[in-house]
Amino acid sequence: MKQLFDKVSVAVSKLTTRTYSTSFSLGIYCLNKNLHKPIYSIYGFVRFADEIVDSFHGYDKAVLLSEFKEETYKAIERKISLNPILNSFQEAVNRYGIPKELIDCFLESMEMDLNKSQHSAVSYNQYILGSAEVVGLMCLRVFCNGDEMNYQRLKPSAMKLGAAFQKINFLRDLKDDYKTLGRIYFPNVDMTRFSQKEKLEIEKEIEQDFAEALEGIKQLPKTSRFGVYVAYMYYCSLFKKIKGIPSCRIMAERIRISNYHKLSLLASSYFKHSLRML
Repeated sequence: MKQLFDKVSVAVSKLTTRTYSTSFSLGIYCLNKNLHKPIYSIYGFVRFADEIVDSFHGYDKAVLLSEFKEETYKAIERKISLNPILNSFQEAVNRYGIPKELIDCFLESMEMDLNKSQHSAVSYNQYILGSAEVVGLMCLRVFCNGDEMNYQRLKPSAMKLGAAFQKINFLRDLKDDYKTLGRIYFPNVDMTRFSQKEKLEIEKEIEQDFAEALEGIKQLPKTSRFGVYVAYMYYCSLFKKIKGIPSCRIMAERIRISNYHKLSLLASSYFKHSLRML
């Protein structure tokens, strides 16, 4: 029965999420149970594509990504794939009407990671749109569950939240992106002498993104509001830690939040949410 295969497929996406990201796993856990499967499926798809361009050294990444892209579209059209990650993703796409242009935009950003090591202001914004903002929109399609008016109303803030998350990831991973992968995401920044002034300018962008994103989080349906808020609080905590570290140290280490701290954030988020302090 295909239902059994679909169940296995979602289990693979869930395992992928939990293996690669405790923070997003925590956020998904705090969503309404009916939203778990599609959001795990979206994360699994995004993570596999990202792993191709970031981790599969020694293999032909361009070929692997091209094949992954081709199989993605086949899965969506056929409504089945022998790749469990793509099988669970196509189910979410077809059920919640995730537009093809969002998937196109995401995969184009993954291709940029293969061909572009340094960004202009234009390509930087294009990359963030595809790698983060449209992923937020995929999730928003699930959260709104067919309510097109609500989707359009919350779309700008969902994009800002994705942008904030991605820019924080860039700061957190600055050392590895530059020294291991040879990438510089921030435009007009010389990584050999990354200054405190440049860091502060990036942080101002993130603060503005967060401010706009929070207004949207407050208006999300109850089924998704708490889970998204937990992810927001995790990234706020990570951002606060990054802001307290000088630019020279950012280039020397990867900033992390301990699992204990994540659990304390969950508790404080629940307290604020339950008392309607959002």
